[in-house]
Amino acid sequence: MQATDERRRFSRIAFDASVELSDGTQTWTGTLRDISLRGLLVEEPADWSAAPGSTLQARVLLDPATSLEMQVELRHRRDGLLGFACQHIDIDSISHLRRLVELNLGDPSLLERELAALGPADD
Repeated sequence: MQATDERRRFSRIAFDASVELSDGTQTWTGTLRDISLRGLLVEEPADWSAAPGSTLQARVLLDPATSLEMQVELRHRRDGLLGFACQHIDIDSISHLRRLVELNLGDPSLLERELAALGPADD
């Protein structure tokens, strides 16, 4: 179990929200299962056709006026769930995501540890 703990350095936040996924030619709507600073876990839409390794644009609807937008890579597909790794996220979206994680962790030091695990900031 220690190896799993070391691999999972980012807290998954259970969050029920609608997600739009697009590969540029097709758009799917799904339900977010959880989110972290590293990616998304989404319930697979019924008409899903993208293959693992595909790069997509994801839009998580937090409320009618707020969304997170990120470029993601489909890493795995199993048991009706799609696991995506975040490849790029804009500054507004990372600010919303940081706040969401901070509120759910309840401990600023845990958030700082997770942010540090993302790697050094570009100066």
